[in-house]
Amino acid sequence: MQHALAIVTVVVVGMLVGVEFAVAVFVNPILDRLPDNGGVAARSDGARVLGRVMPFWYIGSVVLGAVRAVQTWGDAGAGLVATATGLLVLSVLMSIALLVPINSRVARWTQDGVPADWKQQVGRWDRFHYVRVGVIVAAFVLLVTAMA
Repeated sequence: MQHALAIVTVVVVGMLVGVEFAVAVFVNPILDRLPDNGGVAARSDGARVLGRVMPFWYIGSVVLGAVRAVQTWGDAGAGLVATATGLLVLSVLMSIALLVPINSRVARWTQDGVPADWKQQVGRWDRFHYVRVGVIVAAFVLLVTAMA
């Protein structure tokens, strides 16, 4: 059962990393290159869709990490799992404090109702997101290393 939970945790966190990495490195840069601010509507839609799904994914990852940390307590990899879980908690706190406020504004934008500083706002979100991706990548690496 412990091995199955370890695999599920790594898969769930790994998929989270994959989605967030793709958004940071591929999706948003492509959207930003669309002509006539065409990426605004796509970012707004993405903010609404992912804004509904990602909280469950992040919290689920934290819960899986915490359960795994309890299961491995006293084992050789317990420190790695606990640190990974701490990083996942940090990513949730970063999301709530830094990214969600911007994301909530972006979700309400329309092509006709975009603030004058919209590029600065999405640029700020992107910078915070790059840091968050680094945090969850580190958590993922620690979880995988703990399984080895």
